[in-house]
Amino acid sequence: MTQFSAATEGVVKRLRDGMAGGVLSFPLTSFREDGSLDLEAYRAYLTAQLDNAPGAVFPACGTGEFFSLDEDEYRAVVGATVEVADGRLPVVAGIGYGWAQALRFARIAEEAGADAALVLPHYLVAAPQEGLVEQLRRIASGTSLPLIAYQRGQVAFTADSLRRIAEIPTVIGLKDGHSDLDRLQRLTLAAPDGFLFFNGASTAEIQARAYATVGVPAYSSAVHAFAPEIANAFFAALGDGDDAGVTELLRDFYVPLVELRDRVPGYAVSLVKAAARLRGLPVGPVRAPLTDPGPEDLAALTKVLDDGLNVVGAVGLSA
Repeated sequence: MTQFSAATEGVVKRLRDGMAGGVLSFPLTSFREDGSLDLEAYRAYLTAQLDNAPGAVFPACGTGEFFSLDEDEYRAVVGATVEVADGRLPVVAGIGYGWAQALRFARIAEEAGADAALVLPHYLVAAPQEGLVEQLRRIASGTSLPLIAYQRGQVAFTADSLRRIAEIPTVIGLKDGHSDLDRLQRLTLAAPDGFLFFNGASTAEIQARAYATVGVPAYSSAVHAFAPEIANAFFAALGDGDDAGVTELLRDFYVPLVELRDRVPGYAVSLVKAAARLRGLPVGPVRAPLTDPGPEDLAALTKVLDDGLNVVGAVGLSA
């Protein structure tokens, strides 16, 4: 069993309970047309998101365009999230780049009242396993926030490295974005009891059934950022063992959404934001280097979204 401090154990329990009860929400960050941060709009958007029962909220991560925020904007976004959440569910802030910069963000998140931090993959370069472990050690040494490692891109832990990061007292879990189920199964078997895992693949619902077979049923949901009715219906169907319901949503909504997402680099965020705008949510445009979808892709997105809303009995865009 992993030995956590009482404070860290409290966060772990809240996250574990949240993961069992709902999808993990990764909210969008609201910008004005000139690209400036629109904090008032973000608060309004986030309030609507949290009213739809996610298990935890992860502000300023990939979907929230962490890579485009300066430190003052980051402080404002995390602080607003903590205020809107008001203790109802855990707030896990994104941090990243090299360990020194990640630690600066971690300290800002800690001061803003976040419950934990998600350590996004470091910038650009590949690194050996010892370096990946040391990165987390360095961050953990400078903040008391519980940390969740995120393996994706150039970050991929071996079973031995997983054991070593799990020995760091404040490293509490792993988000997986590689979808290598052989590797993931080895990691779950190497981890101590109580260590958290969740599926962080792009459009994670596509692989949710597969992840569950290796003991990782929890997942993040970008769809919750614009269509919580669909995200929650899928989560319920999966939890209830409703294979027909899961299959229908995958076939009629998630697979078409992924096929559209794969057309253009960056659409994993840009399409999510466009879908939120289609639903009247105050999120604004993406920031460069991302680009908003053009008319043809917006029309295709409208149809995909309408189809998904119709499957779950929600009001479509054309109603």
